[in-house]
Amino acid sequence: MKNLLLATLVLLLTTTGCALRPTNKHDTFAERAQLPQEEAVHKQNSLEWWYFTGHLRDKATGETFGVEYVFFHFNVTGKKDWQMVNFAITDPQAKQFRYDYKVERLPQLLAPTLPLSLSMQKKAERWTLTGQEGRYQLQARMADHAGQAINLTTTPAKAVLLHNGTGYEQYGPTAKAGYYSYPRLAATGTMEVGGKTREVEGELWYDRQWNCNSVMAKDLGWDWFSVQLDEPREEIMAYQLHNRATGQHIGGGSHYSADAQNTHLNEADFQLETLEYWTSPTSKLRYPSKWRLRIPGKGYDLTLTPVMPEQELTLKLFAGIKMHYWEGMCRVEGTHHGKPVTGNSYVEITNRPEAKKARKAAETIASQKEKAEGI
Repeated sequence: MKNLLLATLVLLLTTTGCALRPTNKHDTFAERAQLPQEEAVHKQNSLEWWYFTGHLRDKATGETFGVEYVFFHFNVTGKKDWQMVNFAITDPQAKQFRYDYKVERLPQLLAPTLPLSLSMQKKAERWTLTGQEGRYQLQARMADHAGQAINLTTTPAKAVLLHNGTGYEQYGPTAKAGYYSYPRLAATGTMEVGGKTREVEGELWYDRQWNCNSVMAKDLGWDWFSVQLDEPREEIMAYQLHNRATGQHIGGGSHYSADAQNTHLNEADFQLETLEYWTSPTSKLRYPSKWRLRIPGKGYDLTLTPVMPEQELTLKLFAGIKMHYWEGMCRVEGTHHGKPVTGNSYVEITNRPEAKKARKAAETIASQKEKAEGI
């Protein structure tokens, strides 16, 4: 889940006066996600995204790289659309992590059309996402870091995964959101890293979620894990939700077998243990940095290890407020019914104390603006 990041951002964008209040009245729910319609923009949606993460390999050298590329769309009041793009590249060989992002208010509402066609301009660079149903074109070049770019084409290597069996994930009593994935997209194309263009191939994980603003007012943090195993070619999605106000913890996820059998994972179906921590020299925040994931019912005992710890993002959002979170490329080792297995993973860890601090600061700014404007 990525909604803590955007939930904080949405709150910051409501600080122009007390008349603006977040709404999810335009969100639509169904008993089952309807494809391909859910691929398109949901008009005036409170918060939705199209999210790609994965490992790519240089065809010539065998070197591996991580990529994260995401478009967010959200509508705070039901009147004006906003869009955000986030783009990151991990280079384990050079121990470098680069990212770029932009958020902007759109001149008009996004239309729910297919094939998907999303774009954003930052300085001289244009970021685009086109396609549908697993067949996408991703093109982006960082504006703030020269020599970092992707031009990738994907095709589905496995059928779509409807989380919870319906494409709607229920996060305990907190929220219900549309959620499906293409957990294994074959990707080919070019990648520019440190100014060097490379022919690459690999596999991406794609998450599509919508109706996600319903958790905005909560003191929530999200830890999200995706796993692509080499053999057997199975996939796992797991998450943990933390409510700092109540101390409540909610977990869940999905297991996708080699023959595309979908099993919903309840909190009791898996155990997630933090093995190591890393303290960021930039933010001074302490993050989990190695995990043990056990799913007894599926015979898995896995260890997820970052390829490098320095994969923290710092977003400068509004009025000097910075938001820090960790999202990075990880390797997987462990056993499946006692036999050795390996794989790839991407993990996102939102910083719960920092998120709470950012919300409090935003509320203070909103109060000051209201007084200054006489509202």
